Amino acid sequence: MGYLGYKPADKPLTAADITDSIITSAKITDATIVNGDIANATIALAKLSATGTPSAATFLRGDNAWGEAGAAAGQVIQVVTATDSTFRSTSSTSFVTASNTLSVTITPSSSSNKIFLIVNSALGIDTSYQAYATIYRNSTDLGAASNKGLSHLQMDNNTSVFMPLAMNYLDSPATTSATTYQVYIRVSASSTAFLNWYASKTSITAFEIKG
Repeated sequence: MGYLGYKPADKPLTAADITDSIITSAKITDATIVNGDIANATIALAKLSATGTPSAATFLRGDNAWGEAGAAAGQVIQVVTATDSTFRSTSSTSFVTASNTLSVTITPSSSSNKIFLIVNSALGIDTSYQAYATIYRNSTDLGAASNKGLSHLQMDNNTSVFMPLAMNYLDSPATTSATTYQVYIRVSASSTAFLNWYASKTSITAFEIKG
């Protein structure tokens, strides 16, 4: 560019010398902006193209989507179990604690999670009546109404009888407080019910399932 008189002094180009919006992305050569050209903490999450909702409980996955940290729905988060091999009995017609040992306490990590329960034991009775078994969540019977429980044994020939006891139940405690699950048994009339028949080893297991 020509000029008259003295040559102007060199002056560095500054941001103020550039009119707003006149430099478009088309004028920037691909791959010329590197990490060192971007000041720390200048790109907000809102500028990312990722789907989902960023929060303290989510992370940016490899598929460019925000996802929850930890287990996915339906996965097991924790497991607690207890065993007992003491021969237990009761003549109560109302449900009573079958065994203080056959009990587990679990603290759900979320109120939307579920607890899956498995009980394996042996239930017996000594006369022609019924023996019932159930699982209590704290003071709540998870079995059927009218003290019908989750399982029962019918004996008709007036001879002592026993059967394998298997109870499975998916519970929704809706809490994050410590929750106790315990086996209870009862009889229907003047008889005696037995648990852990002849000291067989029994168990109760609770699985926390992501909701």
